[in-house]
Amino acid sequence: MYLFASLFALAPHKVGYSHIKHSISEIGEIGAPNQRFVAFGLFLPIGLALLLVAYLARPASPAVAALALCVAIGYIGAAAFPCDPGSPLLGTARQVLHNLAAAVEYAGGGFALMKLSESFGQPFKAAGFVVLGTAVALAVLPSNSVRGIIQRIAETCLFGGLALAVWRVGDAV
Repeated sequence: MYLFASLFALAPHKVGYSHIKHSISEIGEIGAPNQRFVAFGLFLPIGLALLLVAYLARPASPAVAALALCVAIGYIGAAAFPCDPGSPLLGTARQVLHNLAAAVEYAGGGFALMKLSESFGQPFKAAGFVVLGTAVALAVLPSNSVRGIIQRIAETCLFGGLALAVWRVGDAV
């Protein structure tokens, strides 16, 4: 909820920002009005909270822990390596590291969701395919296309899948 509310509160401060066209990271790109807050007040706390989830979930479900860890790496990477303007596929070394963290989040998160389908059913497999498709789409779609909406669908799958898996694991314990 914090991420969702923050995105809608911060987007109007970035001229021309569109939730459909632009990635979440572009709200905190180099030179953005709220770059530091996005990195250290949004992405980093979310990443650290997910690290805690991964640690706490590990004994009950390594697959849940893997999902939380993959998403944590994406958010901590986004905090440590803000994207270049427009978040291009190729750019500075910082952009490459940003994209690498995103690849761990989406590819790793997609595979973790698919692994969770073994325990929790087909919806997790479908979510995993959506997230893996997002990894490919974000790598090939040009800036200022529909990357934003595609990414938000993947984030919904990742966070929704994680919340549901944590809830189910908690019921089993």
